[in-house]
Amino acid sequence: MTAQPTDVDVPAAGDTGGIGQAVRDYWARVRGGDIGSLPAVLGLIALIILFGALEGATFLSIFNFANLINQSAAIIVLAMGLVFVLLLGEIDLSAGFAAGTCAAVLAVALNTWELAWPLALLLALLTGGVIGLVIGLLVARLGIPSFVVTLAMFLALQGAMLLIIGEGGTIPIRSDAILVVMNGNMPVWAGWLLAVVIVGGFALTTLLAILRRRKTGLPAEALSVWAVKVIALGVLIFVATYLLSQERQLPTAKVVIQGVPWVVVVILVLLVGLTFILQRTGFGRHVYAVGGNREAARRAGINVKGLMITCFIFCSTLAAIAGVLLASRDNSVSPTTGGAQTLLFAVGAAVIGGTSLFGGRGKIRDAVIGGLVIAVIANGLPLITQQSGIQFVVTGLVLLVAASVDAISRRRASTTGA
Repeated sequence: MTAQPTDVDVPAAGDTGGIGQAVRDYWARVRGGDIGSLPAVLGLIALIILFGALEGATFLSIFNFANLINQSAAIIVLAMGLVFVLLLGEIDLSAGFAAGTCAAVLAVALNTWELAWPLALLLALLTGGVIGLVIGLLVARLGIPSFVVTLAMFLALQGAMLLIIGEGGTIPIRSDAILVVMNGNMPVWAGWLLAVVIVGGFALTTLLAILRRRKTGLPAEALSVWAVKVIALGVLIFVATYLLSQERQLPTAKVVIQGVPWVVVVILVLLVGLTFILQRTGFGRHVYAVGGNREAARRAGINVKGLMITCFIFCSTLAAIAGVLLASRDNSVSPTTGGAQTLLFAVGAAVIGGTSLFGGRGKIRDAVIGGLVIAVIANGLPLITQQSGIQFVVTGLVLLVAASVDAISRRRASTTGA
């Protein structure tokens, strides 16, 4: 008997199926404990709906939307650096004051030494690198727990800031190139061009990756799933660009404020570059291997100590960039720059976004998502209540829930063998 054709859509060689199969596979990973940033995304949506319903006129305004980006930028960059350390199962408690110290060096280089801003910026980044190198050597070579080393640096860097700036002193930032990063906006046309480049670049790179996998016979994402992802990203990016392109001042104001903030470019460059390092290089694969099982990684020939030193250097150098953003936003540097809740919010951003405190699991995008959650909480709660105690309690509870979800998901993953 001759086989009759059917209407069933059979995936081509190397094709993993359509949208339905992708959803089933994702749900299977979630049930197995690999939840990634899903709780953070759902929490972000819930918070936006909540604050929008209670204080929609203020919270959902275009001005506040742009303000959220500025509020979260430094925390996001600081959290990006912490992701490298957390992936190893380590911690850096000094990252906040490392940012402040580097910002102080930047301010002194600009004002006292009268260096050009590129040299001052380079000096600040080198300061961050040196701080990370010292921490990494103490942790990796001497075997001192990172908690102890970075706690000591937390105290020492506060003292360094006081020595550089002076107790109670403030150093203004007058460099237009530094100030424009957090206080300036791109021309409207440049913002739309950036949006097209982001969506087009994502579509092209992911499509080429799918075609390469198919060519070699490896399982590849279905084109229908790829199209849905591109469309979803396009809607998100173009809607955000449209909102930021609107005038954010009152009609009676003399100053026109519109366009995508320049700091968005900084975050995007870091997001793409650091994601590539962690996801597409041997160094990144070794970071995950060490975080997953340090002894197994050592036996496999990975230079664990050198890797740890490099990750701490990454963390402190990114802290230096965060310090520059803080200085740009405040137009000055003081002994409190990078202090207060800066470190706690950054650690919270990384963990809330989906990076595991136990090492081996996390992505750079977790810092972005978690940073937005922190910013929404810090921005929305004062609109509802002026009691700072409630704001701290809510932020702490959110972090505790994120850590609990992380612990539960890891237990679930170990049980299912995922």
